[in-house]
Amino acid sequence: QVQLVESGGGLVQAGGSLRLSCAASGGTFSLYVMGWFRQAPGKAREMVARISGGGRSTYLADSVKGRFTISRDNAKNTVYLQMMSLNSEDTATYYCAALGLVSGNYDYWGQGTQVTVSS
Repeated sequence: QVQLVESGGGLVQAGGSLRLSCAASGGTFSLYVMGWFRQAPGKAREMVARISGGGRSTYLADSVKGRFTISRDNAKNTVYLQMMSLNSEDTATYYCAALGLVSGNYDYWGQGTQVTVSS
């Protein structure tokens, strides 16, 4: 069973930056594809970024491409989301998740961290 804990959210002005962290425990971290998702009030949850177990392959949603970067440190069991040039559309609760090794679904989720961008 994988446990995930996000941190790093907060209030930031438009144009600013934040780095989210997601610390994992309870599994062999390097085996898991990790994703960052976000959900704004009244909107569906969307995937923002994804990174392979070894960190060589990444995916970024078009809405964040060029502004966000996903990375991981397997020695620290942590995945990061570096966010730059933030705007009001980025305001949401951000969640990290681990892709199940067998299911192919994101089976493990953190509690979320709030990001609020003020204009």
